[in-house]
Amino acid sequence: MKDYEVSAGKLRWRCDPNIFDFECTDELTPLGEFIGQERAIRGIEFGLSMELDGYNIYVAGLTGTGKTSAVKSYIKKLVSEKQKKANDYHLDDWCYLHNFADADRPQLANLPQGKGKAFRDQMSRLLQMLQEELAKTFASEEYKTQQKKLIEENQEKQQKLFEEIREEAKKQGFLLQMTASGLAFIPLANGKPMTQDEFMALEESIQKQLEARRNELVKKLQATFETAHEMERKTGEKVRNVDKTTADAIVSRLFASLLDEYRESEKIVKYLTDLKTFTLDNLDSFKEKAAEQPQSPLEMLPSFMSRGRDPSLPFQVNVFVDNSAAAGPPVITEANPNYTNLFGKIERRFVFGAYLSDHTMLKPGAIHLANGGFLLLSAMDVLTNPAVWPTLKRVIKTKEARIEDPFEQLGLMAPQGLKPQPMPVNVKVVLIGDPNLYRLLAEYDEDFWEIFKVKADFDYEVARNKENMMAFAAFIAGCCEDCKKRHFDRTGVARVVEYASRMVADQEKLSSRFAQIKQLVEEAEFWANKDEAKLVSAKHVEQAVEERRFRHNLPDERIKEMINRGTIMIDVEGAVVGQVNGLSVYSLGDVTFGKPSRITCKTFLGRSGIINIERESQLSGRIHDKGVMILSGYLGSKYAQENPLALSASLCFEQSYEGVEGDSASSTELYSLLSSLSDVPLQQGIAVTGSVNQKGDIQPIGGVNQKIEGFFQTCLPKGLNGKQGVMIPRTNLINLMLRQEVVDAVKEGKFHIYAVDTIDEGIEVLTGVPAGKKGKSGKYPAGSINYLVDKRLREMALKLKEFAHSDDGEKKGKKKPAEV
Repeated sequence: MKDYEVSAGKLRWRCDPNIFDFECTDELTPLGEFIGQERAIRGIEFGLSMELDGYNIYVAGLTGTGKTSAVKSYIKKLVSEKQKKANDYHLDDWCYLHNFADADRPQLANLPQGKGKAFRDQMSRLLQMLQEELAKTFASEEYKTQQKKLIEENQEKQQKLFEEIREEAKKQGFLLQMTASGLAFIPLANGKPMTQDEFMALEESIQKQLEARRNELVKKLQATFETAHEMERKTGEKVRNVDKTTADAIVSRLFASLLDEYRESEKIVKYLTDLKTFTLDNLDSFKEKAAEQPQSPLEMLPSFMSRGRDPSLPFQVNVFVDNSAAAGPPVITEANPNYTNLFGKIERRFVFGAYLSDHTMLKPGAIHLANGGFLLLSAMDVLTNPAVWPTLKRVIKTKEARIEDPFEQLGLMAPQGLKPQPMPVNVKVVLIGDPNLYRLLAEYDEDFWEIFKVKADFDYEVARNKENMMAFAAFIAGCCEDCKKRHFDRTGVARVVEYASRMVADQEKLSSRFAQIKQLVEEAEFWANKDEAKLVSAKHVEQAVEERRFRHNLPDERIKEMINRGTIMIDVEGAVVGQVNGLSVYSLGDVTFGKPSRITCKTFLGRSGIINIERESQLSGRIHDKGVMILSGYLGSKYAQENPLALSASLCFEQSYEGVEGDSASSTELYSLLSSLSDVPLQQGIAVTGSVNQKGDIQPIGGVNQKIEGFFQTCLPKGLNGKQGVMIPRTNLINLMLRQEVVDAVKEGKFHIYAVDTIDEGIEVLTGVPAGKKGKSGKYPAGSINYLVDKRLREMALKLKEFAHSDDGEKKGKKKPAEV
């Protein structure tokens, strides 16, 4: 056993504080670069610099590795370099304008950077000047005289027409008189209107004559009305023409400067031209000013507002994207990328029982604001928000962003749907997510490869070398300065670096999940503050680690309590045939700890082979099932070269009521199987972990530190007797970063760690009996474990063969029934 025992010096890597050439981290410059992420940084630099279509970036890595910070840092660096090379770098402002051809389809226009707001203000002043000058013109005596003359001329002509019909009626013996039902022709008798009785007293022939003449007069009256209406229409046209003639000079003068200023923009010129025509066609709005001054120059007549539409709407400019304050390409990080936050929205107002909307209620999304720059998004948030992922892919492929109602995306009907003109976009999209999500997208989304051609893969661990350890010290210095807290001395930095090595369970690596490192730095500073220390030292870091462990390890304590009470049956002393303590890891999100489990094996005569009770009860995963099946391959290759295996064996995780997964207990199960076959007891004070292949090699496993510490904590309350320990794969030695109390117990000889490469070495440690190797005769040494196992299997095969022969003899001895 001594040959396989691991010395205390190999159980944990210690960071010597003397390797740091500083006394305190306030002597250091805070970290300005990212540690050990060359692959990811080169990917980011390539993706950001590549300007062809589809070269968007997927940044993959675990949470806390600094992905988002790295992307922002290198975007800032790239933008700075571009600005040095091209000082004329600029963005456009984007404005939505009223569409005179179709108000439900607002038109989009781009203007040079900073001109959007200026154009909006110019349109506001234009409207104000139109209101003031046109109202003044239409209120002038000259205009009123001209308008009055046209109206009076029309009235005179109409009056003359009606005088003519009145004279004609008088000649025909009728009086044109206004009644309750309108104008009517009343017959005359002796120059006076007849009453109804007088008319009815006339002879029938006379009545008919009067009715015929009245009908003719009615026709002439109708013709007169039509002529009067036509005269009214023509007069209205004359008035409007006068209005236009009067206003045209003013309107043309006010629009002229804008048309000249924006002559380079075809869309703006067309908009201004259409707006000028609209103004001349709707001069009634300017004829009278409101009794009170409007609150804003965009406010118009109340009668228009009562119908829900603002007559000043065509003059209003919606500065959709304003880049007036931008010093370079925008870098937008959308923390909540739902549909409206990302692709914009159409707002509405409720007016008299209906929802109304117009171009001024269009609001931009992150994709619009990032146009010409960079957009950073969480991949998981993008995929989990309805309709966002397909729309984002469509925007990237078509290079245009449409503002559409999310109701329509979900198959619902939206009230009064506007169809704004789509905005052309050129955005570098950076998705930030984990590697598993990247693999799923690459495998199941055929568009993913076309639109995210660059992968920046952040590693969760970096090499442990002097350069990276000094970078850790600089990172700690930066954390202290950012939080304005105490700095660390050399011993404190050394313990943080050790903790980073423990996080990745590797003596030659350090964790690059700096978010968790920063959390430890903050907590250690808290305990230094309580201790009123000037600097954070090693003891404060260790206290922070232990306090965090105490806060989170309640489930671990409950399980240990059940083991101590005997509720969960675990033996840590003595030796038992076919029974061994395996080790498993429990990961509950905020805490990970190890726990021993009793594994037992029973062997008996039969041909069923190895029965995995967990599998039969559907409590095991596929990897665990594979590990158990490997045991049959090992037994067959080692003991069944001359005789077939005649074996039935049942393997069980005792007191296991939940699923079992993983193959780290496959060697443990094999040890219990060999013990049962050889009838040699296994030491219960030694727990085992490690997977095995068909050749009998012990393979590395995960969670080795938690497993060892879990069994150590199990043995501690019952007393360490110097015979207890844990057996691990030798290939896991580099992963050992055990807690100091375990290292001290090993150093004092109270606890032991064994490392083995093969099953034969492991069975020797557990039984104290040599495994035995085959000699030239093909036999194992007498008394060895392999000899006893081989002997037992041969005996079982022989007994099963004898049983089969006797069964066949009985069948042959039976007589056939006589045939009739």
